[in-house]
Amino acid sequence: MISVAPTTTFTTIHSDCKPSEFILPDLFNDCHYPLQQNPHCYPVSRASEQWLLNSARLEEPKVTAFMGLLAGELGAAIYPGADAFHLRVCADFLNWLFTMDDWLDECDVDGAMGMRECCISAFRDPINFQTDKLGGMMCKSYFSRFRETGGHGCTERFIHRMNLFFIAVAKQADDRTNGHVPDLETYIAMRRNTGGCLPCFTLIEYAAQIDLPDEVMSHPVILAMEEAANDHICWTNDIFSYNVEQARHDPHSIVTVLMHEQGLDLQSAMDYSGKLCNGTIQRFEDNRAILPSWGEEIDREVAIYVGGLQDWITGALHWSFVSTRYFGKDGNTVKRDRIIKLLPQMPL
Repeated sequence: MISVAPTTTFTTIHSDCKPSEFILPDLFNDCHYPLQQNPHCYPVSRASEQWLLNSARLEEPKVTAFMGLLAGELGAAIYPGADAFHLRVCADFLNWLFTMDDWLDECDVDGAMGMRECCISAFRDPINFQTDKLGGMMCKSYFSRFRETGGHGCTERFIHRMNLFFIAVAKQADDRTNGHVPDLETYIAMRRNTGGCLPCFTLIEYAAQIDLPDEVMSHPVILAMEEAANDHICWTNDIFSYNVEQARHDPHSIVTVLMHEQGLDLQSAMDYSGKLCNGTIQRFEDNRAILPSWGEEIDREVAIYVGGLQDWITGALHWSFVSTRYFGKDGNTVKRDRIIKLLPQMPL
């Protein structure tokens, strides 16, 4: 059973009037980790953007939307110690992942599973696997460079976690097609894979040029820290992307799930979601305090990995207001005031 009960009790408020705005929960109050930036940020980010534009063959208005994404800036905040070569692979992956996420939003189950087969094959043999799918060709490009230095365990973890991502996204596509809103526990389990954080966590090892033993990566405390970081990143993303997703009737959000399952109004569901997000920080720290020792050298690498999870939590949080993906050009204003005007829903 997944325990997600917040410390505050929320009551159901029914109203015939749909709200015109809502207030974001304060997600910075409990997140005091320092924000970092890789010194190679700008040249690597711009080169990676050009790679994506050349590879994905985007057209307007998707080009403009992509140029506001700034996934390279996210990569620089979450992999601050990577050299330029490794940061570039990470930036290319992030640009690909966000683009793939948008493409998969338009796919049915068969389309998502077809992309899974193509991309996993590209990861397994990026040199010899042949495909004419743009997503698969991009996989071949960045993962052939990944394999130049990526350790065996790190490589296998990445591929396994990408497989879980595609399977979960296919389930999400089925829910979207059928208008199905899952219960909270089912949603949380699925969201831990649809968010794509787990393969991104593997890039912490890759960027630092370490390859942690399986016995370390499968330890319950490491898994609990990954889970806490994953939940924070995905649930804050649900909060930030709620406005855009509700406008297109997408039920894949912890906010929507809470409204549906617990009968909460929008603001109560937002506040509840914020409590859950802030609780993940305490989970992360509680488990950090009980990390076991595996010996001096492995402990040093574990500290790098845990620091990378911390960088992911704070980097993703701040980046969400720098990118135009969620709040357009109003990110700084929204970060300060936390007030969101509700978008009208698109016709079904």
